[in-house]
Amino acid sequence: MMAVPETRTAPLKQDGGSAPKVVTTRRPLRWVAALVVVVLLAMVVNALVTNSAWEWDVVGAYLFAPSVVRSVLLTMELTALGIVLGFALGTVLALMRLSANRLLSSVAWGYVWLFRSVPLILQLLFWYNLALLYPRLSFGVPFGPGFFDVGTMDLISPLAAAALGLALHQAAYAAEIVRGGLLSVDPGQREAAAALGIPRARRLLRIILPQAMRTIVPNAGNEIIGLVKGTSVVYIMALPELFYQVQVIYNRNGRVMALLLVAAIWYLILTTVLSIGQYYIERYYGRGRS
Repeated sequence: MMAVPETRTAPLKQDGGSAPKVVTTRRPLRWVAALVVVVLLAMVVNALVTNSAWEWDVVGAYLFAPSVVRSVLLTMELTALGIVLGFALGTVLALMRLSANRLLSSVAWGYVWLFRSVPLILQLLFWYNLALLYPRLSFGVPFGPGFFDVGTMDLISPLAAAALGLALHQAAYAAEIVRGGLLSVDPGQREAAAALGIPRARRLLRIILPQAMRTIVPNAGNEIIGLVKGTSVVYIMALPELFYQVQVIYNRNGRVMALLLVAAIWYLILTTVLSIGQYYIERYYGRGRS
């Protein structure tokens, strides 16, 4: 509901010949608070501009440096892989959690419990060092003879290990987001669709999921933005993503704050673009909501 400014109405004259006069209530403290905020913002801007230690010329020189741009592209690639694979698996897990089959529901619950309990950095290190446990991976009949095998190091590269770790970690959170969105839909919608004889898959894709997206999108947007910043964890695998690359550069030239600012600016750009996309997707799925 839109807030209406508080007003006061002047009293009518006794003869009734004067129209009422509406006077807006004055709130001087609001102007004082706004002035304080403006002064603080001006102080922050002044500190950023006038302090030569920020080395804005160095920031400008490295902001679009080829190595930095390549690291940004790798960060975007890891984010895309983590989100696409994570939400695909998370959707399957959410449907398993909602299944009447106790085994499927229990397995999905166990997956969510495990991957939400273990820190992301440990998961990445586990997949990165999987060859220590299984030097070779065999493919064949389960519990039977294998047709061929391949070296784990050849199959799971550092990039594949990073994407796998991010996707499996993200799937646990995506499962709860999707499950919450599906549960937010009025059960009467499911019952009405079932009464009309609509197939179950069509019910899910055309009736339930579009309504659930109103709840899913805001939470999913937060997770995607969080994953953009979470890709910085893969620096432990020596992958040249954004955070790792600026570390390499400032360890070489000693311009620590300037290079950290370069990384901060790129993260701000990426998250801003994603936030704008989230806004339009929310508006699309929010059509018709009063």
